[in-house]
Amino acid sequence: MRIIVKRRVNKIETKTFVIKDEAGLHARPASILCSTAGKYSGSIDIIYQEKRYTLKSIMILMSLGVPQGGEITLEANGEDEKEIIEDLTNILVLHNLV
Repeated sequence: MRIIVKRRVNKIETKTFVIKDEAGLHARPASILCSTAGKYSGSIDIIYQEKRYTLKSIMILMSLGVPQGGEITLEANGEDEKEIIEDLTNILVLHNLV
């Protein structure tokens, strides 16, 4: 008997943004980003000043203090990585952050 196992190889999806809001990455959109990230099982990170942080923690995200002009990269690794980045991008655009 021959068994063939198919595995889905997860790809990493990334997208980089420059924050344009005068208040920087502030509480309301940060909260929405975190709650959206929490709905997915994969790893979702924010990269700021060359350091990686989980996007699933509002405390971590707010402690970054990303100002206007700050560059962030969102990275999703897991199932639906493209959908995750698209959802997070829509939040940033909706709140006029990018």
